[in-house]
Amino acid sequence: MGSAHAAIDVAGVKVEETSELQGSKLVLNGAGIRHKAIFKVYVAALYLPQKAGTPEEVLAMPGAKRVQITMVREIDSNELGKLFTRSVEDNAPKGQMSKLIPGLIRMGQMFADHKKLLPGEMFTIDWVPGKGTIITVKGQQQGEPYTEPEFFNALLRIWLGPNPADWKLKDQLLGKPA
Repeated sequence: MGSAHAAIDVAGVKVEETSELQGSKLVLNGAGIRHKAIFKVYVAALYLPQKAGTPEEVLAMPGAKRVQITMVREIDSNELGKLFTRSVEDNAPKGQMSKLIPGLIRMGQMFADHKKLLPGEMFTIDWVPGKGTIITVKGQQQGEPYTEPEFFNALLRIWLGPNPADWKLKDQLLGKPA
Protein backbone atom coordinates (compact mmCIF):
# COMPACT_ATOMS: atom_id res chain seq x y z
CA MET A 1 0.00 0.00 0.00
CA GLY A 2 1.56 3.28 -1.08
CA SER A 3 1.17 6.49 0.85
CA ALA A 4 -1.17 9.05 -0.67
CA HIS A 5 1.34 11.83 -0.11
CA ALA A 6 5.08 11.98 -0.25
CA ALA A 7 7.48 12.71 2.58
CA ILE A 8 11.03 13.99 2.49
CA ASP A 9 13.78 12.88 4.85
CA VAL A 10 15.53 15.56 6.90
CA ALA A 11 18.25 14.12 9.17
CA GLY A 12 16.27 10.90 9.56
CA VAL A 13 12.95 12.66 10.27
CA LYS A 14 10.12 12.16 7.76
CA VAL A 15 8.58 15.49 6.83
CA GLU A 16 5.27 15.41 4.94
CA GLU A 17 4.97 17.54 1.79
CA THR A 18 1.50 18.74 2.83
CA SER A 19 -0.33 19.25 6.09
CA GLU A 20 -3.97 19.72 7.02
CA LEU A 21 -4.82 22.38 9.60
CA GLN A 22 -8.48 22.70 10.63
CA GLY A 23 -9.74 22.30 7.08
CA SER A 24 -6.93 24.25 5.39
CA LYS A 25 -4.52 22.39 3.12
CA LEU A 26 -0.97 23.63 3.61
CA VAL A 27 2.16 22.97 1.54
CA LEU A 28 5.66 22.44 2.85
CA ASN A 29 7.55 25.68 2.25
CA GLY A 30 10.82 24.27 3.54
CA ALA A 31 12.39 22.11 6.23
CA GLY A 32 15.79 21.85 7.84
CA ILE A 33 17.81 20.95 10.88
CA ARG A 34 18.53 23.25 13.83
CA HIS A 35 22.14 23.00 14.93
CA LYS A 36 23.40 24.23 18.29
CA ALA A 37 27.20 24.17 18.25
CA ILE A 38 27.98 20.73 16.74
CA PHE A 39 24.72 19.11 17.83
CA LYS A 40 21.58 18.50 15.80
CA VAL A 41 18.71 19.63 18.04
CA TYR A 42 15.49 19.43 16.00
CA VAL A 43 14.03 19.36 12.53
CA ALA A 44 11.77 22.31 11.72
CA ALA A 45 9.22 22.40 8.88
CA LEU A 46 7.22 25.41 7.72
CA TYR A 47 3.79 24.88 6.15
CA LEU A 48 1.92 27.69 4.36
CA PRO A 49 -1.14 28.10 2.09
CA GLN A 50 1.33 28.60 -0.78
CA LYS A 51 5.09 28.83 -1.20
CA ALA A 52 6.91 32.00 -0.10
CA GLY A 53 10.57 32.93 -0.53
CA THR A 54 11.07 35.81 1.89
CA PRO A 55 10.31 36.34 5.59
CA GLU A 56 8.15 39.34 4.63
CA GLU A 57 5.97 37.20 2.33
CA VAL A 58 5.57 34.54 5.05
CA LEU A 59 4.68 37.07 7.77
CA ALA A 60 2.18 38.96 5.55
CA MET A 61 0.53 35.85 4.08
CA PRO A 62 -3.11 35.43 5.12
CA GLY A 63 -4.50 32.06 6.10
CA ALA A 64 -3.45 29.15 8.28
CA LYS A 65 0.25 28.47 8.91
CA ARG A 66 2.19 25.80 10.80
CA VAL A 67 5.68 25.36 12.20
CA GLN A 68 6.35 21.72 13.06
CA ILE A 69 9.29 20.84 15.30
CA THR A 70 10.52 17.25 15.68
CA MET A 71 13.23 16.64 18.27
CA VAL A 72 16.34 14.72 17.20
CA ARG A 73 17.97 14.84 20.64
CA GLU A 74 16.70 15.02 24.19
CA ILE A 75 16.35 18.58 25.44
CA ASP A 76 15.21 20.15 28.68
CA SER A 77 11.87 21.76 27.76
CA ASN A 78 12.38 24.63 30.19
CA GLU A 79 15.67 25.45 28.45
CA LEU A 80 13.98 25.31 25.03
CA GLY A 81 11.29 27.71 26.29
CA LYS A 82 13.99 30.13 27.50
CA LEU A 83 15.80 29.93 24.14
CA PHE A 84 12.53 30.64 22.29
CA THR A 85 11.83 33.64 24.54
CA ARG A 86 15.35 35.00 23.97
CA SER A 87 14.97 34.54 20.20
CA VAL A 88 11.62 36.36 20.24
CA GLU A 89 13.29 39.25 22.12
CA ASP A 90 16.16 39.28 19.58
CA ASN A 91 13.77 39.48 16.62
CA ALA A 92 10.67 41.38 17.78
CA PRO A 93 10.05 44.73 16.10
CA LYS A 94 10.70 47.72 18.36
CA GLY A 95 7.78 48.50 20.63
CA GLN A 96 6.14 45.10 20.21
CA MET A 97 7.80 43.25 23.10
CA SER A 98 5.41 44.55 25.78
CA LYS A 99 2.43 43.04 23.90
CA LEU A 100 4.21 39.68 23.66
CA ILE A 101 5.20 39.24 27.32
CA PRO A 102 1.93 37.63 28.57
CA GLY A 103 2.06 35.04 25.76
CA LEU A 104 5.76 34.37 26.34
CA ILE A 105 5.15 33.80 30.06
CA ARG A 106 2.37 31.32 29.23
CA MET A 107 4.54 29.57 26.65
CA GLY A 108 7.47 29.37 29.07
CA GLN A 109 5.23 27.74 31.67
CA MET A 110 3.90 25.29 29.09
CA PHE A 111 7.43 24.17 28.20
CA ALA A 112 8.38 23.98 31.91
CA ASP A 113 5.39 21.67 32.52
CA HIS A 114 6.74 19.15 29.99
CA LYS A 115 10.17 18.74 31.69
CA LYS A 116 11.89 17.34 28.61
CA LEU A 117 11.30 16.48 24.99
CA LEU A 118 12.78 13.24 23.65
CA PRO A 119 14.05 12.35 20.16
CA GLY A 120 11.09 11.75 17.85
CA GLU A 121 8.67 13.84 19.93
CA MET A 122 6.98 16.66 18.10
CA PHE A 123 5.26 19.95 18.73
CA THR A 124 3.47 22.32 16.39
CA ILE A 125 2.86 26.04 16.46
CA ASP A 126 -0.22 26.79 14.36
CA TRP A 127 -1.88 30.00 13.24
CA VAL A 128 -5.61 29.45 12.76
CA PRO A 129 -7.44 32.54 11.45
CA GLY A 130 -10.25 33.54 13.79
CA LYS A 131 -8.83 31.47 16.65
CA GLY A 132 -5.18 32.44 17.13
CA THR A 133 -1.93 30.62 17.80
CA ILE A 134 -2.38 27.03 18.96
CA ILE A 135 0.58 25.14 20.39
CA THR A 136 0.30 21.35 20.42
CA VAL A 137 2.90 19.19 22.21
CA LYS A 138 2.97 15.43 21.60
CA GLY A 139 -0.51 15.64 20.06
CA GLN A 140 -2.10 17.57 22.96
CA GLN A 141 -3.24 21.19 22.58
CA GLN A 142 -1.65 23.31 25.31
CA GLY A 143 -4.24 25.59 26.88
CA GLU A 144 -6.30 28.19 25.10
CA PRO A 145 -5.16 29.77 21.81
CA TYR A 146 -2.99 32.89 21.99
CA THR A 147 -5.33 35.40 20.37
CA GLU A 148 -2.82 38.22 19.63
CA PRO A 149 -1.94 38.04 15.91
CA GLU A 150 1.51 39.47 16.71
CA PHE A 151 2.32 36.40 18.82
CA PHE A 152 2.45 33.90 15.93
CA ASN A 153 4.61 36.22 13.82
CA ALA A 154 6.87 36.82 16.82
CA LEU A 155 7.36 33.04 17.09
CA LEU A 156 7.95 32.77 13.31
CA ARG A 157 10.71 35.36 13.65
CA ILE A 158 12.64 32.91 15.89
CA TRP A 159 13.54 31.20 12.62
CA LEU A 160 12.83 33.88 9.98
CA GLY A 161 13.73 37.13 11.77
CA PRO A 162 16.76 39.40 11.31
CA ASN A 163 18.64 37.42 14.02
CA PRO A 164 17.42 33.86 13.42
CA ALA A 165 18.23 30.95 15.72
CA ASP A 166 20.10 29.33 12.81
CA TRP A 167 20.89 31.11 9.50
CA LYS A 168 21.10 27.89 7.48
CA LEU A 169 17.75 26.74 8.87
CA LYS A 170 16.22 30.13 7.93
CA ASP A 171 17.25 29.57 4.32
CA GLN A 172 15.95 25.99 4.38
CA LEU A 173 12.55 27.06 5.76
CA LEU A 174 12.33 29.64 2.97
CA GLY A 175 12.83 26.83 0.45
CA LYS A 176 16.41 27.70 -0.49
CA PRO A 177 18.69 24.72 -1.13
CA ALA A 178 20.95 23.76 1.80
